[in-house]
Amino acid sequence: AQLPAPLQELAEVRLWGGAHDVRLLDGDLRRWGGLLLPNNPPYNAGAFRFELTFSSQHPLAPPRATLHTSIYHPGVDPTGLVCQPLTSTENWNHKTRATEVLQDLLLLLDNPGTERVLRQDLARELRDHPEDFWRRAEEHTRCHAEPRPGPSGP
Repeated sequence: AQLPAPLQELAEVRLWGGAHDVRLLDGDLRRWGGLLLPNNPPYNAGAFRFELTFSSQHPLAPPRATLHTSIYHPGVDPTGLVCQPLTSTENWNHKTRATEVLQDLLLLLDNPGTERVLRQDLARELRDHPEDFWRRAEEHTRCHAEPRPGPSGP
């Protein structure tokens, strides 16, 4: 028997290495949570709790990704909203998989820049005073990010 589409996608996400401990929140097929594991400093010093919420119109309507872990990043606002054109109504393609949405989110976290911006102040700081930005981002990660899960093994 084939899994319902959301469970099939959840299985794909669990196989992807960029997130850890991905599960349904409150047993709801439309709400997933887990830890994102950035690859680049300073964010790779921690893990960031995320939620992926699917509308009842999914896959015709895009899911919404939110970060529940505070991060010092120009592409993530203080409430955890992320600048993700991929999931905007104009750009959404119903064939896009949940894994691609999370890969795109990880790409954003790994590459803070001045293109995908929700916090102009941080984008300006990154552009004009990069050493201050990176120092603050590192300190913020140390204070707020969750510990990265260790390798699972015997």
